[in-house]
Amino acid sequence: MIPNQWYVVMDSDQVKDEPVGVTRMGEKLVFWRDNAGKVSCLYDRCVHRGVALSKGKKVEGYLQCPFHGFLYNPSGAVVRIPANGKNAPVPERFKVRSYPTYEAHGFIWIWWGETPPENLAPPRFFDDLDDGFTYGRAYDPWDAHYSRVIENQLDVVHLPFVHYNSIGRGNKTLVDGPIVQWADEEEHFCFYVYNRVDDGTPPRRPEDMPPPDPGRVHLCFIYPNLWQNHISDKVRVMAAFVPVDAEHTLLYLRFYQRFLKVPILRELVNTLAMPFNVYVAHQDRRVVVTQQPKPSALRMDEKLIQGDRPILEYRRGRQKLLDAARPEEKQD
Repeated sequence: MIPNQWYVVMDSDQVKDEPVGVTRMGEKLVFWRDNAGKVSCLYDRCVHRGVALSKGKKVEGYLQCPFHGFLYNPSGAVVRIPANGKNAPVPERFKVRSYPTYEAHGFIWIWWGETPPENLAPPRFFDDLDDGFTYGRAYDPWDAHYSRVIENQLDVVHLPFVHYNSIGRGNKTLVDGPIVQWADEEEHFCFYVYNRVDDGTPPRRPEDMPPPDPGRVHLCFIYPNLWQNHISDKVRVMAAFVPVDAEHTLLYLRFYQRFLKVPILRELVNTLAMPFNVYVAHQDRRVVVTQQPKPSALRMDEKLIQGDRPILEYRRGRQKLLDAARPEEKQD
C-alpha cells in the first residue's frame, strides 16, 4: 500500500453507536463515534493487556476498553485508568496509534501514514458526482491485492473475452489508443475506450486518435483507490478498492443515476441495478484472483501491449507516490 494517502475504508453507515472492528491496510483497526458523531480510528489493541478495543463501548464520549475500563480519546491517548482513580494522571506512554479520518459522500477515509502534516488537506472525490445523483451499492470481497483489482478496471483489452455476454458483447477485440489524460500531475487521470471489431487494419496509436470527447464513455481514477466509469451525463458506476491486507480487497461498488428523481422509484432502480453490476464484477473476479504475483509493480515479469497503456500509467503514478513516501524502502 502507498503510505501518506487518504484511503476510503468504509461506508459511513457501517459505523453507528457501537465500536466497529475491521481489518484494513493489513492492520486491526477500531472505528467509533464520539458524542458529536465524529468518526475516530485507532489500533484495535489496548495498550494495557492487548485486548480488542472494538469489544468495548463508548463511555462519556470516549472509547472504553472491555477488560479493565481504560478510556481512550480520539487521538489514541488513555485519559483514565479506573484502577488508579479518576483523578490520577495518566503517563504519556499509555497511547495507541490513531489515524486521521474524514467523512463525506457516504464514505469514511483514513489518512494512512506515520506523521500527518499539520495542514492536511481533505481527500479528493469526483467533482461531477454531486448531490443530484443517488446511488445503489454493494460490497464484494476479492482474494486479490488491491492493485490488481484496480488494474482490472483500467483494462480495456479484456472486455470482449471476460465480458463476452455482458458489457463486452460485439466482438470488439481491436483496441485503438487508448487515450490517457492526466487531470493533474499525480493524483487523477482519465482514459477513453476505442474498441472496435477487427477489420484487418492495425490499431491506431494514441497520438493518431482524434481529440477525446468528454461526453463519450470514459473512465477516471483518483489515487490511491477510487474509480469511476462515466457512462453518460446521468449514469455512472463508481468503485472504492479497499485494501484489507496483502491478499484481500473489498470492492465497494456503487451505481449512480440522476435520470429518475421520484423517491420510491429512484431507490427501486438503484437497487435493481446492482445485481447486474455485481455479476459483471464477478466475471472479472474469476480471473483476477488467479493473477501472479499477487501485487502489481512498475517493473515485473509481464509483457505489456499498446492497449495496456492505462495500466502502465497507473503503475507509473503509483510508483511515483511510493518513491515520494518511502524512497529508501521496498514497497508491496
